Amino acid sequence: MRAVWLREFGGPEVLVPGEAPDPVAGDGQVLVDVEFANVTFVETQFRSGAASPFRAEPPLVPGNGVGGVVVDVGAGADPALKGRRVVSATGGSGGYAARAAVDAAGLYPVPDGLALDEAVALLADGRTAAMLVRAAAPRPGERVLVEAAAGGVGTLLVQLAKAAGAVVVGAAGGGPKADVARGAGADEVVDYREPGWGEAAGEVDVVFDGVGGEVAREAFGLLRRGGRMVSFGLASGEWADVPEEEAAARGVALVRPQASPEELREFTVGVLEAAAAGRLRPVIGQRFALEDAAGAHAAIEARATVGKTLLEVRR
Repeated sequence: MRAVWLREFGGPEVLVPGEAPDPVAGDGQVLVDVEFANVTFVETQFRSGAASPFRAEPPLVPGNGVGGVVVDVGAGADPALKGRRVVSATGGSGGYAARAAVDAAGLYPVPDGLALDEAVALLADGRTAAMLVRAAAPRPGERVLVEAAAGGVGTLLVQLAKAAGAVVVGAAGGGPKADVARGAGADEVVDYREPGWGEAAGEVDVVFDGVGGEVAREAFGLLRRGGRMVSFGLASGEWADVPEEEAAARGVALVRPQASPEELREFTVGVLEAAAAGRLRPVIGQRFALEDAAGAHAAIEARATVGKTLLEVRR
């Protein structure tokens, strides 16, 4: 089958198209004919050899999120799954390929009315955004600052915070990214690359920090007493460096989201249902052919992307 191999750690160019053996559905597994594969920033870190949640060594086929149609079921899996549109994590590898064997227990059937590419776009980012919003609990009338508001998680946070009744300030890297943040529903947009952006944003009650570094430090300074800050990304290359003692002295909380596997599944099901009902819209900013996975990684690392990045496998 068609696949993309990671044979050594390095730059995007180490992602090389090639052939791989067709996977087989084992006990409790199903075989998915993949149509779309998710591409994440974490996967670019893993490919480079940097620290990441994935623990594996090349050679391997990378990729952790797929969407497609079940074409076979293994022993112990429900035969009725065959023919269903589904999305699923792969466990950290095997996603950049024409077919993937995944655990049946980890499948998410795609609701009627929701396109498969949108379901894949929501698989990781949707549950993350839902978990962050639950943790920070924005209230009606509060001002919420969403950093990286044009990203996959950021565009969803804008929508979820708006649905909670908050006034949303989107912080984005200017130009087209500002337009994407506005399109997602941000009431105000600031360019965090510009000096004085914090003053333009004004005081806020909640910060969703997707950038880290100096941007996160400035955002932290905008929080009113009783405010909450939760970090979900490091587009700057480093996490927010805010001491707990400083936060306590200012009367604000650094929120550390936690969720059980059962809760994460509930979040995922919830965002898929919300999208099917038209209450949530993932932004798919760019699509690459499977064979150009290297191009997808390069674009993400160059911060040249907006919304979600997908590989189109059955192009």
